[in-house]
Amino acid sequence: MHGFGMTTMRSERSSPRLTELTDVIRDRVRAGVDQAHTADLVKEALRPFLDVPGLLTEEQRRGDPERYLQHVLHVEPDASFSVVALVWLPGQQTPVHDHVAWCVTGVYQGAESEQHYRLCESERGPFLVPGELATNHAGETCGFAPPGDIHRVRNCGTGTAISLHVYGADIGELGTSVRRVYDLPVHE
Repeated sequence: MHGFGMTTMRSERSSPRLTELTDVIRDRVRAGVDQAHTADLVKEALRPFLDVPGLLTEEQRRGDPERYLQHVLHVEPDASFSVVALVWLPGQQTPVHDHVAWCVTGVYQGAESEQHYRLCESERGPFLVPGELATNHAGETCGFAPPGDIHRVRNCGTGTAISLHVYGADIGELGTSVRRVYDLPVHE
C-alpha cells in the first residue's frame, strides 16, 4: 500500500518483547488522561525498549529504496493506539504534515531530524514559519498532541534509521496518522 510518500507493510509476527511493549503502552493509554499527558506517559513507556535487540524481525527492519517504509506492528483491538516501525534510508523524509491524534516516536537505530513549523496567515494567504529543529538519536523519544504538531521528519544520518511510532489512532484502518499535508510557502 502506498500513500503519503511511504510504503505500508502489515506485519503478522511479533517478538515477545514487542508484545511486552504493547502491554505496557496499553496500561498507559488506559490511564484516561488528556492527549498531551497520554503522549508523555507513552514516551516514558517506550524509552526502555529502544535498545532491546530482537524487538523487530529482520523483515521489520527492511527499508525501501523508493520511499520510507512503514511496518504496522500492532493495532489495538479497541483502536485506541497503533505501533509502527518506520524504516528510513539516508535522506528519506516526510512531507510537512500534522496528525489526527497524539504521537510518540522513539529512535531505535540511527538518527532522525524533526523540523517543526508554525502555520501563519497573511493578506496573501497561509504560510509556514520554521520553528525548532531537533535531532533524535537511538534511544531518544519525543511526543506531542495536536494542535501545534506540524513537522517534517527525515533520516539525517548516513545509514538506515529505524523509529518506533505509537499513534493514538487505528493505523490499520486509516493507513496513516496524517491529518493534513502542508504544501505552503515557508517564510523565515
